[in-house]
Amino acid sequence: MTPQEILRRYKKIAVVGISNDRTRASNGVSRYMLGQGYEIVPVNPGIAEFEGIPAVPDLASVPGELEIVNIFRRPEYVPAIVEAAIAKGAKAIWMQQGIVNEEAAERARQARLAVIQDRCIFVEHMAQKHED
Repeated sequence: MTPQEILRRYKKIAVVGISNDRTRASNGVSRYMLGQGYEIVPVNPGIAEFEGIPAVPDLASVPGELEIVNIFRRPEYVPAIVEAAIAKGAKAIWMQQGIVNEEAAERARQARLAVIQDRCIFVEHMAQKHED
């Protein structure tokens, strides 16, 4: 599945490693996606909320169905995040720009999740808007 297909099909994004620090990429990207009509679920045990949305400590705590898991964590943390995403029934794993973990990506693919690595969801959404 291409980045554009993922962004068209799914509208709920669990953002792992989201920050309330406005200088962090996770903050700006998540605020942008929220403004584009996507549902953002902040996943970070260190914050209570993001833009008024209650945060959850982990993927298992995400209410309802899990669609896109957008990862803003270093590559060594990705395998555990992927396992939690598989257990929760996620549809897609999205590793932000600069994040690559081939073993975790292959594990996700084996579990039939769409996988995007080393791509910014914001950049891909902007490109899609210009194509439409």
